[in-house]
Amino acid sequence: MVKEAEIPIANIRRGSSVPKCQVHTWVMGVLILALVFSLYLDIGIKLVSDWFELPDFSHGFLIPFFVAFLVWDQRRILFAEATSPSWWGLTLVAAGVVTLLTGVFGADLFLSRISFILLCAGLIWTLAGRRALGKTKFILFVLLLAIPLPTLLFNQITFPLQLFASRLASAALPLAGVPVLRDGNVIQLPAMQLEVAEACSGIRSLLSLFTVAVIYGYFLEPTRWRRLALALAAVPIAVAANALRIVGTGLCVQYWNPDKAIGFFHEFSGWLMFVISLCCLFFIHSAMRLIARKAVSV
Repeated sequence: MVKEAEIPIANIRRGSSVPKCQVHTWVMGVLILALVFSLYLDIGIKLVSDWFELPDFSHGFLIPFFVAFLVWDQRRILFAEATSPSWWGLTLVAAGVVTLLTGVFGADLFLSRISFILLCAGLIWTLAGRRALGKTKFILFVLLLAIPLPTLLFNQITFPLQLFASRLASAALPLAGVPVLRDGNVIQLPAMQLEVAEACSGIRSLLSLFTVAVIYGYFLEPTRWRRLALALAAVPIAVAANALRIVGTGLCVQYWNPDKAIGFFHEFSGWLMFVISLCCLFFIHSAMRLIARKAVSV
């Protein structure tokens, strides 16, 4: 959270005047933001529609609220740093405009959406200066998490995840007494055949857990390197949890009821594994803090 000690006293003293250049900068910024809003309105509506229609990116609904909180929470620091506008920011503005035009005329939604972040970065640099841009880099990164990956990149990630989850499940199921025969992402059990489809790759839980880890780290961890460690830890946690979910489905297929296993249990286990993943994230964070305390006390 923001500490009052970090803010220059002159900026928070009652009755202190704000330099006219800062007032003009922020007024111009508001006008430009209104223009950007009208320019990206249709792109934003389609983005929200994708959050509804694509379950793998439903975590995007968290981002606008978190970004709004970040801006409000850091408003004094951001305002204090907005003291040195720079024409160099126009290079990023130009890059954003070119990216937007490329995305619009090339029917590429990903480029159109990425251009918004480039344009925002360029406007901040132009109107407020490089130091202000440095203070907003985390906010811009969080905005990036709201944008669905392009199809080509998404497929290049999901298929290896499918194969890896299949390998882990195929290695674990025999330990529970279930013989398996794996062919790619297809696991043959004595009772039936299981296919680790794209929806079972774990990409949904991975992206969601990573986003939650970023938000969790901001609120509950003041140290930057531990925030980064928490975000990175979300990746193996999500992958392991997804493999465990497939193992559980295989056990239910073999020893319980195949129809219920691929129906109710498969859906319920997704939520269950996500809760377990959150608990693992909390445990890792607690362990890191405990180790840090012991290291300081030694």
